[in-house]
Amino acid sequence: MENQKRNSNLKAVVLVLALCLIASLAYIFKLSSDAKVAQTKIVTVTDEKGKVMDELAALKTTYDEAIAQNTSMSNELIAERDKVVKLMVEVKKSTGNVNQYKQKFLSLQTKMKEMMKQVDDLKKQNQTLTVQRDSTVTVLGESKKYNEVLVGQNEELSKTVEKGSKLSVLNLKTAAFKLKSSGKQIETEKARRADILKISFTIAENSIAKSGDKTYYVQVIDGKNNVLGDKKIATFNDKSLTYSFDANVKYENKTVEVIKDLAGKDFEKGVYYVNVYDKNELVCKSSFTLK
Repeated sequence: MENQKRNSNLKAVVLVLALCLIASLAYIFKLSSDAKVAQTKIVTVTDEKGKVMDELAALKTTYDEAIAQNTSMSNELIAERDKVVKLMVEVKKSTGNVNQYKQKFLSLQTKMKEMMKQVDDLKKQNQTLTVQRDSTVTVLGESKKYNEVLVGQNEELSKTVEKGSKLSVLNLKTAAFKLKSSGKQIETEKARRADILKISFTIAENSIAKSGDKTYYVQVIDGKNNVLGDKKIATFNDKSLTYSFDANVKYENKTVEVIKDLAGKDFEKGVYYVNVYDKNELVCKSSFTLK
């Protein structure tokens, strides 16, 4: 009877131990399963975090490249890039769910696409403006060259007109005459017989010359380099001219004959020189000899 009771107690102990073992195994299994789930969650969070960081880094690179183009939107692009950098710092520090950062990333990504479209539009506008500017520069350059040619032609034309408008003094002649008591003039080549020198010249017709009163200065120099006649002095700027007489002419673009007498006495033998000046410019000259 006592043996039977002892066997029953032993069975009860074995049963209790078996139950404890089963419970322990079940608890260990649960702990293992929970650890696996936690590890999976950690890996998943890490992967998602890394993916978000990569996407944010790509977003930042896009902004950096756009900013480097130095467009009129540079300040706006820098501000948006700073938002991306700030979110990258937040994601890096986070230890939990990154879903909230995904939403922020998507918002920043949408904004980036809008801004990149604006940048592309600006680039196209700049390209168009550059082409227009280059065309304008080319046209201006051609116009400048054309104007330079015109200026050169005008200068040459002005010089030509200036030259053409100058009056030509031609046929300068000088002859010595003896005066008779009757007033008659007899031409002579003898110095001792000469009483006057008759000097004549022609102002040629010129339709483009300026009409009006003209004054010519006639200078007669004998063989001893003496200026005959009035020996007046005219000054033009810083130059002076000693002349024998002046001839005032009313010029009306037609040919004009000028004849003037230079009275004198005791003319020297030798070569005489006659110069006609328009102000201080020598316009005609000749010489003659008295024996």
